[in-house]
Amino acid sequence: MARLVVVSNRVAPIKEGEPPSGGLAAGLLDALREAGGIWFGWSGEVTESSPSFVGSPQQVGPISLYTIPLGRADYDGYYRGFANGTLWPTLHYQLSLARFTWEDYEAWRRVNRVFALCLAPLLSDDDLIWAQDYHLFGLAEALREIGCNQRLGLFVHTPFPPPPVLMTVPPHAAVVRALAQFDVIGFQTEGDRVAFDDYLVRIAEGDIVAHGLTRAYNRLVRTEVYPIGIDVEEIAAQVVAPEYQRDAAALRSSLRGSSLILSVDRLDYSKGLRQRFLGFERFLERHPSRRGGVVMMQIAPPTREDIETYREIRRELEGEAGRINGRFAELDWVPLRYLNRGFARPSLMPMYRAARIGLVTPMRDGMNLVAKEYAAAQDPDDPGVLVLSQFAGAACELTSALLINPYDPDGVAGALEQGLSMSLEERRERHAGMLAVLRENTLARWRDRFTADLARAE
Repeated sequence: MARLVVVSNRVAPIKEGEPPSGGLAAGLLDALREAGGIWFGWSGEVTESSPSFVGSPQQVGPISLYTIPLGRADYDGYYRGFANGTLWPTLHYQLSLARFTWEDYEAWRRVNRVFALCLAPLLSDDDLIWAQDYHLFGLAEALREIGCNQRLGLFVHTPFPPPPVLMTVPPHAAVVRALAQFDVIGFQTEGDRVAFDDYLVRIAEGDIVAHGLTRAYNRLVRTEVYPIGIDVEEIAAQVVAPEYQRDAAALRSSLRGSSLILSVDRLDYSKGLRQRFLGFERFLERHPSRRGGVVMMQIAPPTREDIETYREIRRELEGEAGRINGRFAELDWVPLRYLNRGFARPSLMPMYRAARIGLVTPMRDGMNLVAKEYAAAQDPDDPGVLVLSQFAGAACELTSALLINPYDPDGVAGALEQGLSMSLEERRERHAGMLAVLRENTLARWRDRFTADLARAE
């Protein structure tokens, strides 16, 4: 069996016997454990100079974790600059927030080359190399340039925009040419896959050989849809585990019988948090009888705090929460709770079950696992209702959720009222439909389908 080599922007420390911090990490670790393998990426450390080699690995059973630091200039240009200042907003269709410099782009290319140079000595000829996400769009090209001919795959966790959007990135042609050096590229939805193929055919003058197989840049590139999933049974166990009940118990006590609308997101402009607040405000305007009996709680842990755009989001949301509460709050009721902090992922599962509405309204999202986790955490006998943005990848699978347009506050308000008024029979029927999909498209199936296709790549 070929060895699997996972490459990601960041590799967090892993302790033997302790669960990883997220579902994706758990899925990748399981894949690596099956036959042993390597996980390679940035350590999270920023130093004054760029690395030229990797040190000794951290061993976690049969897995070797290799990490490197980033030099300050590389961190600023590669991570804060081109990856998160240019690619991230563009991939999420937020063109007004994208910023670009050629210096940042060159730093991004340089770090992809550093990853390749540090990784190459660790590789065997028959390894399967599986890169993760937009930070590493240039990794395959960098590895090919130094003579690595292993099978190379990439999974794109973000959305992938159509050519007119992607072409706003000045070096778009070079970025797509670099992407074409991967043998297999996986996307979250068919729309994302078609957008990439559309670029190859219309802009790069490639040819579709068969469904999911396109010839471009003198190479055959295979594209496929692998919707990332969750471990339903793990979530069901966490919902009832005694060690994760404290926060949920405190939350239920504080509600004093009010229905809970719960949202959990990283503090990011792609998540549509301000628009969500406005939708809730419209709900309170349109349905005054609900005041005093419904509480919305937004959990939004900070992220990328050294980027000014993200600091602005935090200030804006704090202002909006204060304004809405100032408008509607009573002496014994505050309608909107905004928590700018994180919770351990397992402790969120009982909180999801406590919520009558799971409100997930990104402006654009590759998948959105919170939507899936909320559905999996529900009590099948008395489930809550998922209100989900039509622009989340999860909407392609969770079609029995209440699908809304996050740009329409009236539509959000109407869905909230529909969810709160929904009969038990309809809630059970909608939940059963979602749960069936979640049990089929699991995290293990996502992982196994991708690695199997990569192993068959020619």
